[in-house]
Amino acid sequence: MTPVAKKRFHASLLGWFDAHRRSMPWRDTADPFAIWVSEVMLQQTRVEAVIPYFLRFMAAFPTPAALARADSFDVLKQWEGLGYYARARNLQKAARRVMDEWGGEVPVDRAIFRSLPGVGPYIEAAVGSIAFGVPVAAVDGNVKRVIARLLKMEVPVNGPRAHAAFAAPADDLLCRARPGDWNQAMMELGARICTPRHPDCGRCPAAAFCIARKESCTDRLPVRLRKKRPPVRRVAVGAVIRGNRLLICRRPETGLLGGLWELPGGTIEKGELASGACVREIREEVNLRVEPVCHLASVRHAYTHFTAAIDVFVCRVVSGRVRLRGPTDFAWIQPSRWVQYPFPGANRLFMPTLMAYFETQNTKQNDYQRR
Repeated sequence: MTPVAKKRFHASLLGWFDAHRRSMPWRDTADPFAIWVSEVMLQQTRVEAVIPYFLRFMAAFPTPAALARADSFDVLKQWEGLGYYARARNLQKAARRVMDEWGGEVPVDRAIFRSLPGVGPYIEAAVGSIAFGVPVAAVDGNVKRVIARLLKMEVPVNGPRAHAAFAAPADDLLCRARPGDWNQAMMELGARICTPRHPDCGRCPAAAFCIARKESCTDRLPVRLRKKRPPVRRVAVGAVIRGNRLLICRRPETGLLGGLWELPGGTIEKGELASGACVREIREEVNLRVEPVCHLASVRHAYTHFTAAIDVFVCRVVSGRVRLRGPTDFAWIQPSRWVQYPFPGANRLFMPTLMAYFETQNTKQNDYQRR
């Protein structure tokens, strides 16, 4: 794109953005911490889903100091349902470093900010440009799609060379006078106009500069590598009941779903019945011998790299005392109190069914006692 065309492109896109930018709570503040939190939440998550989480999270932890001193239990509870929980854990670790090393001020220096847990090239560029006016291009999925069509780039946007391939043209197109607004405008354009399917070229402020539109090939760009279907992992879970209490366990801080609470269980081995796997996993994880009372539910939950097919059993304790081998903590709770703990999405799929089971059992018991 020539310098003259680039100036016209800047004027067209920023004029459109100034007139049509969506109202978002993080756009109403110059607070670097709030902008940082929003960008972390927005990774792989839609704006509409993020807004209520952002408002609740910032009300609970309005500053790096508040997040740094918070119990990780409370942080995960505020994040519950947003997914990708490593984001929350890394954000708290980063807030503690900000407090310890920079007195609670989000560092302006790009290299220093990039060294914080969970801060990669995109977060660094987005926060730096929006909060501090640093002239650096932020490249996310929306931006890659816009550039792929604008410049007719056929590099797969989900391939191993994607970031390196799109970073250079993104930097070349950057409006250095308004880098924060420019990055947001490019992302807004991808989210609202230059969408994955059926882009609205008639309303696009970049239409006059778009090679794909001129050559009528917007429908085949961007190029994407076909992904393999994720494998299915069969899992057995036990709702272990002792008296009127339900056993819940806390996962280790690191790894998938780190720090969250859940019902005990694990992978069903090849050739193993789901009920048998449930009994075995509970014995291995918490040292209890249990007996399945009934099959409660079957649910599926998609993670990034696999899909979990989960069979849930209500179990009674036959013998044993809890000794943990894997989980880091446990609690025997009144079943209705599970909502006070941060639970992963897969467990939350079947917990309402479990609550209905307890309600039915309580009704039967009350009817029996009244006879």
